[in-house]
Amino acid sequence: MTPETNITEAVGARIRALLSEKPFIRVAIDGPCGSGKSTLGARIAEAWNGNLFHMDDYYVPWAEKTPERLSQPGGNADWERFRREVLEPDPGEDVVWRPFLCEAQALGEPVLTPARPVTVIEGSYSMHPGLRDRYDLSVFLRIDPEKQRARILERNGPEGLAEFERMWIPLENAYFGALGIEDACDLVFRV
Repeated sequence: MTPETNITEAVGARIRALLSEKPFIRVAIDGPCGSGKSTLGARIAEAWNGNLFHMDDYYVPWAEKTPERLSQPGGNADWERFRREVLEPDPGEDVVWRPFLCEAQALGEPVLTPARPVTVIEGSYSMHPGLRDRYDLSVFLRIDPEKQRARILERNGPEGLAEFERMWIPLENAYFGALGIEDACDLVFRV
């Protein structure tokens, strides 16, 4: 059995227990880039026929990435809009949300997502303190820096890795450290 399978099964056991207590739950998966958040989120959503939301759809546009905004831990994400669109409706309600289109630096067309018993939110910044109170389960994925570097290099190439090391990894690390993200999560796994 692979470590990824063990993680999926451990999270699944907690989901099963939560669903025995309530009809709708929300699960957050946070951690550094390259740690497998998207993969785990997709596995969980598929296994439980759930909805999957990506924090990548909620980045702040470049025009709003002011030094003041980026100096705030987690300021790279538009967590305020995510909360309004996805987390403020009751868990059993359908949601209408708009993905941020990085290439266009604009919001996409509205998307209607019908309520399902399990909603998974994956991505760095998903456990921002402004969002935490809306989750039933939270997961943090740790990754060794060298393994992270290798995964980003494979996924994004040398130029992408350089950009991640220059900008995105430091922003994430500041967010994790300043806001105690790992300590705030229910489950922590090393990948």
